[in-house]
Amino acid sequence: FHSIWAVNMLVDKPAINSNSSSSSLQIMRAATRPLLIVGTPFCVLLVILGVLLIRLPAMPEDQRQYVKVPKNLDDLKSLGITLSLYKGTCYWRILLTITVIYIFLQSFMIPGSVFFSVLLGYLFPIPLALLVIAFCSAVGASACYILADFVGSQTIMKLFPERIAACRKLMSRFESTMGLTIFLFRLSPIVPNWLVNICSPILGVPLPDFFWGTFVGVVPLSLFFVKAGTMLQELTDIGVTSVASLSTLAIFAVI
Repeated sequence: FHSIWAVNMLVDKPAINSNSSSSSLQIMRAATRPLLIVGTPFCVLLVILGVLLIRLPAMPEDQRQYVKVPKNLDDLKSLGITLSLYKGTCYWRILLTITVIYIFLQSFMIPGSVFFSVLLGYLFPIPLALLVIAFCSAVGASACYILADFVGSQTIMKLFPERIAACRKLMSRFESTMGLTIFLFRLSPIVPNWLVNICSPILGVPLPDFFWGTFVGVVPLSLFFVKAGTMLQELTDIGVTSVASLSTLAIFAVI
């Protein structure tokens, strides 16, 4: 009896080990899947952005140092002044580069798109700047929507359970008019934009409603920042080179 039991244990042991390794492999795949889904488009957009930046016109080193993502108003003003020097010869190339940067920031919920809204108002006519901002916001938010949908509701629910529950409660009141709901969310600060982006696929918001609600909903606030950009250009042209903050420009824009 003991010998039979020993033989059975030896036979069953590889099966147990096999099941354990298979389970570990499945867990590893489940953990790496979201990283691959987010990391692949992130790297692709970085490569595209790198190519566009390389193809910008040759600049002296003292100007090249200002071509970077602005972190404050001084960086923004220096970037605007530098790009405006080359706008005559590289108009569409500069516009395309800003567009890709804007979509990149929106797609991966990276802060900084407000500065580029102001920059577009500084460099380009108001109608074109508004159109580019609305397009980039809608495309970037839709990309974030699609990425969140691929990552999966379970993963996102584990990361932000309370926030998604609150968002679900708000959206449940407007199930028949999802496009209007997204439009109102973009207008108001009740729900952060990044949360709207990742909650919408989980809560069943159709992608077309999400896209157009975002496209139209960002226009009023974008007009505010674009107008601030035109004020920044006017202040630079008349020689006012130190403005306390972007809030000051915003107040001027409202006036």
